[in-house]
Amino acid sequence: MILPSPAALSSATFDRVDTWVFDLDNTLYPAQHDLWGQIDARMKAYISNLLGIAPEEAFRIQKDYYRRYGTSLRGLMIEHGVEPAAFLAHVHDVDLSTLDASPRLAAAIEALPGQKLVYTNGSERHARNVLEKLGMDAHFTAVHDIVAAEFHPKPTEEAYERFLRAHGVEATRAAMFEDLARNLEVPHRLGMVTVLVVPPGQTVAARESWEFEGREDAYVNHVTEDLAGFLETVARDLPPPLPADPE
Repeated sequence: MILPSPAALSSATFDRVDTWVFDLDNTLYPAQHDLWGQIDARMKAYISNLLGIAPEEAFRIQKDYYRRYGTSLRGLMIEHGVEPAAFLAHVHDVDLSTLDASPRLAAAIEALPGQKLVYTNGSERHARNVLEKLGMDAHFTAVHDIVAAEFHPKPTEEAYERFLRAHGVEATRAAMFEDLARNLEVPHRLGMVTVLVVPPGQTVAARESWEFEGREDAYVNHVTEDLAGFLETVARDLPPPLPADPE
C-alpha cells in the first residue's frame, strides 16, 4: 500500500468537516501496544468458561462471531443470550501500563475545528480510561459506545445512523477515522470523509486475514500510518474560519 506523504496531502475534502469521529482501539494508539491482544485473550477465556470448551475452539468461535456480527459480543448475545454488562466488564479489565501519553496527537486533535467524538464498539468506561491515559480525554465532546448503540455494532448501517442521530451529526460534514477498512464503507456511503489508520512502517498488527480486506477500495478516501502528522497537515491547510457577523 502506498501512503500519501503529509506534504502532498490535499485537505480539500476536509474543508466542510465540522465533526471529527475517531475509533478508539488501534486508532488513537498504535496497534503495537497490543492492548487489543489483552482484550482478545480475555474474550477467549470468557467464551471458553461460558461454553465449557477448549480455548482453541473458543477463539475460533470468538473470531467467527466477530466477522459475522460485527463484534464477538453481538454474536454471543444472539447465539447464547449473554448478558452484555458482565462481558464488557470482564474483557476490558486490562493493564493500561503499556500505553503512554501522546501529547503530539492530543494537540493535533485539539487543533481541529468543531466537535470531536469517539465512536467505539467497546464500552465508554474502557474508552475513558484509555483517553485519560493518552492525555486527550478533555478534547472529546462525547464517547459513543456499544451501550449507546443499543449493542448494534459497526459496521452495520443501523449502527451509524443511531450514532448520527444521537449526536446531531450531519454525515456530509463529518470525517471518520478507523483502523478497519470495513468500518468505513457505510460512513463513505453516507457522505463522510473516511481515513484508514494503519500501523507504522513495517509493523504488522495481529489480524485475521479478512481484516485487511477493503484497504484499496474506493470507500477509503485517505490512508495514514501517522495520525498526528496527518491531522497536523489537515488543520494547517484548512481555510481560516469566517469572521463573526458584527452585532
